Amino acid sequence: MVNQYWYKKVVLVTGGSSGIGLAAAKQLAAAGAHVWLAARRIELLEPALREIQAARSDSFQKFGIVPADVSDSQQSKQIVETVTKAAGTPDILINAAGISRPGYVHELPPEVFERLMQVNYLGTAYVTAAVLPAMMQRGSGHIINVSSMAGYMGVFGYSAYGATKYAVAGYSEALRAEMKPYGIHVSVAFPPDTNTPGFADDQPFIPAETRAISGNAKALSAEKVASAILQQAVKGRFMIFPGTDARLFYYATSKLPKGLVFSVLDRMAAAGKKSKKASTPPGLQ
Repeated sequence: MVNQYWYKKVVLVTGGSSGIGLAAAKQLAAAGAHVWLAARRIELLEPALREIQAARSDSFQKFGIVPADVSDSQQSKQIVETVTKAAGTPDILINAAGISRPGYVHELPPEVFERLMQVNYLGTAYVTAAVLPAMMQRGSGHIINVSSMAGYMGVFGYSAYGATKYAVAGYSEALRAEMKPYGIHVSVAFPPDTNTPGFADDQPFIPAETRAISGNAKALSAEKVASAILQQAVKGRFMIFPGTDARLFYYATSKLPKGLVFSVLDRMAAAGKKSKKASTPPGLQ
């Protein structure tokens, strides 16, 4: 169960129509929060709204949806304005909007790099910028940005995605330092593979080398990841690691010599490439 930290708080969740965002929103609704969801597609937001309404713990709670694209700065401002008008300045902002597209770096078109950076990084920065003035004036708030394990270690096959999540992590570090004097807390989460609609869409594009690096690790449920994010945010943690794998991988990649880490990952990738060649008909190699 989510801590009482969230009770009666106004929470804005971007990317709230599915995945980690929706899972977190339902848990927040169960904890007594007022929850607003922002995402691009109204056809996904409407059923998501019904889900969080069903999870509510009390009749006083308010819920709402805002169809908008966070990669557009004006639409991001409108999201915050809509929520503020309906329920007041958000107490909590969870930036969970994000998209991915794995693949070999030399095969990914420039448009993929541009779109992922616009949504994953700029979308985070735009919505945050829109909510900060009121939070700063009030002297309180909590911003939770969702990065990725690929946001602290470059992973084969995730050149476009990983770069955006590194950007989110770096932005969060600077944001934490600047907002501390204003009483605004900042957290950044580094989830591992998570069983979301986006993760399912990625499957046809994941290189064999990337699968070899992932090994037998199973994707966590969105509910488990969301629960870990909320629980650790309540404890005031800046860096949030949902799941043991995320934490262990972080410590391994940050404490061990980089050359050793690269060597291990390179061997795993080479094994995946070898396996791919072995399973590919000669005429297609």
